[in-house]
Amino acid sequence: MCTSFKGSKPIFLAMFAMWASIPTPGLSGQGTLADYQRGHELQAKAKGLVVNTPGPTNWIGETDHFWYTRAVKGGTEFVLVDADAGTKKAAFDQERLAGAISKATNHPYTALMLPFAPMTGRGGAARPMPGAAMSAPLTFVDGEKAIQFGVSGSLYKCGLADYLCAKTGPVPEEDGRGGRGASPEDEALISPEGPGGDPVDGLEYQPPASQANDAGHYDRVQHACAEVPQGGAGRGRGQVRGGAGGARLGVGSQFLGQLPAEAPETCASFDGKWVAYIENFNVFLKPVGGKEDGVPLSFDGSEGNYYSLRTLAWSPDSKKLVAYHTRPGYDREITYIESSPKDQIQPKHTTIHYAKPGDTLDIAYPALFDVATKKETEIDHGLFPNPYSISAPVWWKDGRGFTFEYNQRGHQAYTVIEVNAQTAQTRPLIAEETKTFFYYSNLGPGLSAGRKYRYDVNDGKEIIWASERDGWEHLYLYDGVTGKVKNQITKGDWLVREVEHVDEAKGQIWFYAGGIVPGQDPYFTQLYRINFDGKGLTKMTDADGTHTVSFSHDRKFYTDTWQRIDLASVAQLRKADDQKVVMDLDKGDTSALTAAGFKFPEVFVAKARDGKTDIWGTITRPMNFDPAKKYPVIENIYAGPQGSFVPKTFSAVAPDQAMAELGFIVVHVDGMGTSNRSKAFHDVAFKNLGDAGFPDRILWHQAAAAKYPYYDISRVGIFGTSAGGQSSLGGVLFHPEFYKVVVTNSGCHDNRMDKMWWNEQWMGWPLGPQYAASSNVDNAYRLQGRALIVIGEMDSNVDPASSLQVVNALVKAHKHFDMIYIPGQNHGVASLGTEHYRDDYFVHYLLGVEPPDWNKVSLPADDAAAGN
Repeated sequence: MCTSFKGSKPIFLAMFAMWASIPTPGLSGQGTLADYQRGHELQAKAKGLVVNTPGPTNWIGETDHFWYTRAVKGGTEFVLVDADAGTKKAAFDQERLAGAISKATNHPYTALMLPFAPMTGRGGAARPMPGAAMSAPLTFVDGEKAIQFGVSGSLYKCGLADYLCAKTGPVPEEDGRGGRGASPEDEALISPEGPGGDPVDGLEYQPPASQANDAGHYDRVQHACAEVPQGGAGRGRGQVRGGAGGARLGVGSQFLGQLPAEAPETCASFDGKWVAYIENFNVFLKPVGGKEDGVPLSFDGSEGNYYSLRTLAWSPDSKKLVAYHTRPGYDREITYIESSPKDQIQPKHTTIHYAKPGDTLDIAYPALFDVATKKETEIDHGLFPNPYSISAPVWWKDGRGFTFEYNQRGHQAYTVIEVNAQTAQTRPLIAEETKTFFYYSNLGPGLSAGRKYRYDVNDGKEIIWASERDGWEHLYLYDGVTGKVKNQITKGDWLVREVEHVDEAKGQIWFYAGGIVPGQDPYFTQLYRINFDGKGLTKMTDADGTHTVSFSHDRKFYTDTWQRIDLASVAQLRKADDQKVVMDLDKGDTSALTAAGFKFPEVFVAKARDGKTDIWGTITRPMNFDPAKKYPVIENIYAGPQGSFVPKTFSAVAPDQAMAELGFIVVHVDGMGTSNRSKAFHDVAFKNLGDAGFPDRILWHQAAAAKYPYYDISRVGIFGTSAGGQSSLGGVLFHPEFYKVVVTNSGCHDNRMDKMWWNEQWMGWPLGPQYAASSNVDNAYRLQGRALIVIGEMDSNVDPASSLQVVNALVKAHKHFDMIYIPGQNHGVASLGTEHYRDDYFVHYLLGVEPPDWNKVSLPADDAAAGN
């Protein structure tokens, strides 16, 4: 039966009373209002108890000076460092500065609470955190004699001699691509996955292409005029049809990148003599400033086979240009009814573009045009017959040809293709093939780090390429002339996690690695340097933790910052040539936090299903933990193959501490099928997302229970959002002997119903029986435990019909369950952050007690979200 958990007293109070009558020895007093209150107050209680924590490094121009923030009781201090001298001091007089800013802005500020946007970032370019609207970062200007910052939409400049501040203009608009894109290559916005706090499908903020570091190798892009999306791929929905008009981009579309706000109408050649444009779906050319009409370069364009200005690219000598023509595929739309819009009483109807697995794709192919002869040469398609995507064309700087990258439908073949500018002949420079999947997102930091990396050395005479061909993610050096591998650069039973920098002159690569240090958590990142020939492997960091490094402009110095879930950030300044410590910067102090009763999660390791591989996870216990009691266990699951998800960084309050306070042990586990380990570890997910690493997770739980008598695996609950929503419900359906209660939020419960790029990546193409085997819809009849299904009416990430189809299947199977369908809510159902639905469900069905009656009592509204 499908009901609302909150609104079903006649039916469900009886059920809850029945569960409450089940004996639960040693659990008296748990799940009470006092427990909820304690969890609710954790953030406020922990505030200011961790001090001296160093923030991101901010190098000042082309100097050896940098500044960073230091968390102190009551706010933030700013520290200025002279790396060459090995000294540090207060960056400015914060008391005087607060007075000057207060006077200039007509808003009161204090010395430790200055209006500077919070910073985040890896490498040498810290940046404002996403969501820091109408602000601009703190920067030192005028030879460090003044600072500049933005607040409330205005820029201010303050002298550090006279401490006078003045408004200098508006905050400039950020150069970036907003919105939710269609693939892991797109810039993704941070968007919480509801109460669990996981990022949407594991994606996190990436800088726009214009800000990319060496890992993006955007320096080789000619920029006239093809727009290369973040992942170096592009085609499909979102093409400009018929010139500047008709731009479309929808969630799930295959154009790997975002269109600019206004598509350009023409594309000028490098020599400034010509402009190319699209007219009547064809490519036209005319002289700059000329009065004569343009001449067509193509004649086969039509609405069903159009050319796109966005993919048009001039050769550096302006003698040739290449453009793609596209045959449109199936334009799927999802329809929404917004039942309770804010601006009117009547519901609203909207649609979005959303490609799903198996849909027919837009197909784009390049054509080469000669400016002098006005002739088009069609490029043979033999090397790229069945594209999922082909990237925008990028010319070699010497004009000998251009390259694009071909991702074959099914993601098992990926080829870097070169086209000769004179003959239009194609050849494969690099061909990557796998029997499972090629994770085509760019190698880089964060949860969504993919496995593709390419860096062209000396205009492509050599190419650095990443591959898992030997079972681990490693770097290879290719001869760009012959297309042959010259040598493997990195090697071993560990993986490259990110390329930080490539120095062509010295023939060296700096990269983050995981699993290289024996005895350390294999998910921790350490920085190394190596020569192109694979020799000279040098360790740049060594402390037991996950590291972030930031280099000075000349790479003479670097800061090394590391942390763990039980260790607040520690930062040092080092010299790059010999890795010697110049000075200790700051070390987070958690003594006041632990004195107040806070405890850090425990890192727990057990063997996987193969009996050999280590599975890593964390255990969070209540602050009033009593080992003489028995505690039900709740697993917070996100098992998406695009990343690894067990927390590795420090937080004053553990992510699930508030839930644990109710009387639970809460755990995170990275089972097989997730990323950032070996290729074999990752491949468990191939055509089998229903596995979700459960055989490993259950063994991990059993190992914990064998060690800790209070760890009660007879009462195990599970919750998750998005892909975690699919996995959490799957745990109860496929493993009912172990998982008894589930709260599933915004789940993509059938991979045929969800976005194409994510699901075909792991489940394969063409569609086959594996999709039904992993489907929570097709397997809904298996339900034995208790299930609460949470759905956001306006979910634009995962089609909400995916959850409703589970509901339909459960009803047909005569299964009883609960559902919360919340009007107006998007993915993750943010409104749950101030409600107790999820926690109450576990209190009822795992603790067997009645939670507080929230219609009669409530927690304070000011920081209600802190406890949920």
